[in-house]
Amino acid sequence: MKEGFNMTGGEIAALIAAIAFAVLVLGLCYVLFKVASVVSQLNTTINEANKSIGTITKDADHLLIEVEGLLNKTNTTLNDVNGKLVLTDPLFKAVGDLGVSVSSLNDSTRNLTTSLGSASRRGAKLGISKKISNKIAK
Repeated sequence: MKEGFNMTGGEIAALIAAIAFAVLVLGLCYVLFKVASVVSQLNTTINEANKSIGTITKDADHLLIEVEGLLNKTNTTLNDVNGKLVLTDPLFKAVGDLGVSVSSLNDSTRNLTTSLGSASRRGAKLGISKKISNKIAK
């Protein structure tokens, strides 16, 4: 008889444990490879985000400088406009005084026409009375 390969129970258990360990190591290698790939992509994404933030920060600094200049020019213009508006105050006061004068002139004219109208009515009544009395007297 040919003597074969005889294994004891302990050897079979060790062989199963070795195979299980080899499968476990291969599985861990696969997982570690995938994790390394994800970490690499994450590093790339973080680097791109940092570059974007740097660019945005530079642009924001530039915009802030321009906005500050614009605000300074706006303040200068506003001060100039306020100074010029102060110079127009006498003009508006004069226009207001002219309006009061025109209103007073209108009141005086109305009073004069009322007075002349009353006097002319009285004169007309006297003239009519004279004509009537002259006709009666003839």
